Amino acid sequence: MDAVRVALLREVLAGTRWPAATRRFAASLRSSVVPHGGGLLLVGTRAYEPWHLAAHLVDEAAWSGRPELAPLLVRHRVRPGDPAHLAVGLGRLQGAGRGETLLLVAPERPDGGLLERVHDARRAGATVLALGSGDPEVTGLAHDALTVDPPEPEPRTGAESARGIDLDMVQHLVSAAAGENSLPSTRGRRRLRDRLSRLADQLTSPPPARW
Repeated sequence: MDAVRVALLREVLAGTRWPAATRRFAASLRSSVVPHGGGLLLVGTRAYEPWHLAAHLVDEAAWSGRPELAPLLVRHRVRPGDPAHLAVGLGRLQGAGRGETLLLVAPERPDGGLLERVHDARRAGATVLALGSGDPEVTGLAHDALTVDPPEPEPRTGAESARGIDLDMVQHLVSAAAGENSLPSTRGRRRLRDRLSRLADQLTSPPPARW
């Protein structure tokens, strides 16, 4: 999702908790990985691998000039012949420790084996962040967590309610916010992405009142 679409999504969600909540969580992520020069481990559940979040964070790392934001995707199932960046299994969590950040994306309760590995990583000094359903055991392990409630079903139709926001949208907002304001401006010049975001905000703002 590009800067213009993120700005439009924020406009739709204006007045809800989501713009501020995703920026706060993104700030926790950024402040955890940047001072340590990276060390971001991204893992999902057995049923859900956060491919899109991994790709968005890689993009944000390039856009913002913060390579520390690029994660290492830790997978539950690694197949022979997978490329190196997709061949990192759960055993990697056993070596997680101080100076590393473990971001767990869990739309449902993780199995006991994963929770145990996350607990061990925290005990070894890793910072644990959680994004997902708000399972009490997961949030209890996390240093910071952002809970995403499932959208409320509309009566009769079962369609998603406009009052709800799904996990994919939250991941877009978090990844975009993680790359924002990462570099100081030089001689008054803004980065291209900042200029695009500002332009999008201007385009989606209501026209000024005429008196």
